[in-house]
Amino acid sequence: MTSAKLPYVVCHMVPSIDGRIVIDDWKVPKGLHAAYEATAATFGADAWIIGRISMEPYAGQAKIPPRRSRERIPRTDYVAPHEGTAFAIAIDPSGKLRWRQGSIDHEHVVTVLTEGVSDGYLAFLRDRGVSYVFGGKARIDLKRVLAKLRRHFGIEKLLLEGGGKINGSFLAADLIDELSVLIAPVADGTIGAPTLFDTDHARPRTWKLASMERRAGDLVWLRYRRR
Repeated sequence: MTSAKLPYVVCHMVPSIDGRIVIDDWKVPKGLHAAYEATAATFGADAWIIGRISMEPYAGQAKIPPRRSRERIPRTDYVAPHEGTAFAIAIDPSGKLRWRQGSIDHEHVVTVLTEGVSDGYLAFLRDRGVSYVFGGKARIDLKRVLAKLRRHFGIEKLLLEGGGKINGSFLAADLIDELSVLIAPVADGTIGAPTLFDTDHARPRTWKLASMERRAGDLVWLRYRRR
């Protein structure tokens, strides 16, 4: 059960009827993307969070310069100067994203790392104006990360919009308060394709239906809350 000191987490996704989430080969219904963004906006979230691979198109491919200083940078959280109260958060344990800048459409970037990242990469993030928090020495402790996001940045509501593994990690840690699925009228059927939740560690959980709504383009929006 989540604590009052953690953000309220809404997993908001657009799966196929059979739960697949990679839409590249779908005949996407007209207005799907607009409907997804419109339904997401109704939550009034302070931030959204995804994994490294999903974040790569937003981050860019900036070159990481060699670091001349040999002084070790302490493995403590870093809050870069920023304006506004909206945040884009990436889970990037090994520090592979090459950020062009410290914001995405005026949303301040926060990246979640493990302590094994190099000093050179931390210096690069600081130079780009990217904030970072550490989720653990070698593995990410999501509950610890959520507490830090609330404490450092005042994030009270967070949209989880990750791939199956990231979403599955939150599910396994019992950190999802609400599930919002905008079901596309597509039956994918691809064996091995990522699904809404992909994890080896979660136990089945039941949810309470909060609302259901038919949307244009044969979309169905379902909202569930934890029991």
